[in-house]
Amino acid sequence: MAPSFDNRQARRMMDRMGISMDQFDNVEEVIIRMPDKDVVIKGAEVAEIRTKATSGTRMFQVTGDDIEERMREKPKYTKEDILLVAQQANVSEAKAEQALKDTNGDLAQAILRLSS
Repeated sequence: MAPSFDNRQARRMMDRMGISMDQFDNVEEVIIRMPDKDVVIKGAEVAEIRTKATSGTRMFQVTGDDIEERMREKPKYTKEDILLVAQQANVSEAKAEQALKDTNGDLAQAILRLSS
């Protein structure tokens, strides 16, 4: 049977190993964004773990029960479409992308909108 440790013993052991852990208070939600979906963890408990051995490395431990997966809508245009609209309408890529969003990916409509 493995020995049981209380929270104080665990913190002492972590301190001896050069590991510190801080709890984040009042976290409303954590969102993990992926190309095709978002994972939303509401009412999450979040702890930050830092080690002295690896400078600048921060790890986060996230736990929660209220987890929702939301599918992300894929744009109806590509990077090449943005570049084409920007070139044809003589505008920045940001303006070209916004025009494509506004026209639901219609290249001709986006170019006409920006050219007039």
